[in-house]
Amino acid sequence: MLLATLIALNSQQATLKKALKTASTLLLQALPMTVILFVFFPRFEAPKWKLFEDKEHVTSGLTDSMEPGSISELGLSAELVFRVKFTGPLPPPEQRYWRGPVFTFTDGRTWTASHDLRFGRYLDEPTFNGPGYQYTLLMEPQQNPWVFALDLPSEFPAPLRLSPYYQLMTTDNPGKRAEYKLTSNPEYNTGFLTKTEFKDSTQLPGPPSDKINQLVTQLQAGDDRPEYFIQQLLNHFRTEHFSYTLTPPLMEDRPIERFLFETHYGFCSHYAAAFVYLMRVAHIPARVVTGYQGGELNKVGDFLEIRQADAHAWAEVWLDQRGWVRIDPTAAIAPERIDQPINVEQALPNGAISYLPANNAVQNNVNLVQQSTQLWKSVDYTWQRWIINYDNQHQAKFLSNFGMANLKGMMNGLSVGIIIVALLMGAWVLRQPPDKVSPVLRSYQRYCKKLRKYHLLKASNEGVKEFGERVMITLPAQTDTVEQITHLFIKLHYGKDATDEDLKRLKRLVAEFRV
Repeated sequence: MLLATLIALNSQQATLKKALKTASTLLLQALPMTVILFVFFPRFEAPKWKLFEDKEHVTSGLTDSMEPGSISELGLSAELVFRVKFTGPLPPPEQRYWRGPVFTFTDGRTWTASHDLRFGRYLDEPTFNGPGYQYTLLMEPQQNPWVFALDLPSEFPAPLRLSPYYQLMTTDNPGKRAEYKLTSNPEYNTGFLTKTEFKDSTQLPGPPSDKINQLVTQLQAGDDRPEYFIQQLLNHFRTEHFSYTLTPPLMEDRPIERFLFETHYGFCSHYAAAFVYLMRVAHIPARVVTGYQGGELNKVGDFLEIRQADAHAWAEVWLDQRGWVRIDPTAAIAPERIDQPINVEQALPNGAISYLPANNAVQNNVNLVQQSTQLWKSVDYTWQRWIINYDNQHQAKFLSNFGMANLKGMMNGLSVGIIIVALLMGAWVLRQPPDKVSPVLRSYQRYCKKLRKYHLLKASNEGVKEFGERVMITLPAQTDTVEQITHLFIKLHYGKDATDEDLKRLKRLVAEFRV
């Protein structure tokens, strides 16, 4: 449309239809060369000093620590974090946990990762059952090197590494959009617990209060089995009027104790922190895991969109013969949070949360606006994957299928492509019929041909009016006819108000022109 507008502005005779036709022709002619340059022209990685140049489009979201209410601040954020497309069926909602930072150390308020295990290899190789889920994850630019894989990642490409907490991290630039092909398996066993892990996952900021000790003793009821205590604590959350809210009260002092015995209002971070704390008081190894849960299904493109509103915190406890096991206390209070995406466009009073219909529910009343929105998001997803995300790594991978992975192969492919396009364009030009001469110009050319008998030739740089004046000097007897022919040609060829009668009159004057 922009090209058609420029053509129309620079041509007095071009109508909108003609300008659009010309613009379309030019674009089609340029398309083959554009495709060849896009595919074959070597791409180079951005210099390291530009890693975080475009900070406005970098996602912040989760951080490397967790405090009461920190995740609830993201509860209604529609900011996109990543998109996921599975090669097979989607995992059920209760398995859509996207693993992020894991926290083992707490001062009673803030949770952070252990300094002893922050880096290095994971402590034991997990074992997996079944084939798992294969999917492509398209991450938006972010500030941290975290890759939110489906819990638990089992296969991943070389640029990624697995932390001691089984969290995927990238060694590449996190400030750019990145795509990864991953495999995850929800059925796993992480193996034994080392002394260091046990120490970190049972750490307490200080001696528990009497209220805390009494609650733990009451829930244990003389049964030391971890599984029994877990169920008792989840039942306690269900039956003691606890509520799930986006606007929990601020608790600067003793947040866990006040949440358990006073407010009973909290977001996922409150429940995860309280659950892990009580597990540790009961001498059960536990830790907090943050990340994202769920995601909204785009039915047009068949992919999941995970936004900041899907940020979540849950717990992991270590059980004998099973290793680290995910326990989500939020599911005991608000099971709809696990089964349905949060509706970020509708804020309810008192911090209540609105949910979208379940992704696998049949929706017959989806309106045109929703369908159009999903279609546009699907187009954007495809554009981001195949056009914007076509960097040096994707180019090398694509061209390696044709034996052109190195720079020499790229240049050879580029040269061959240019030659082919040049030959095709040359053949197309040669096959074009000669330009059609307009009736106006044909009549004027016939007039000029008659004047050649008197050695009156129009120079290429001579204007029509100047040539007419020269003819009248040489042939004064034809002054009136020459003036009329000159005037009509200028009017018909350059003007806008000419009529069919003017053309007929020009043809007649030229036909009758005699000297």
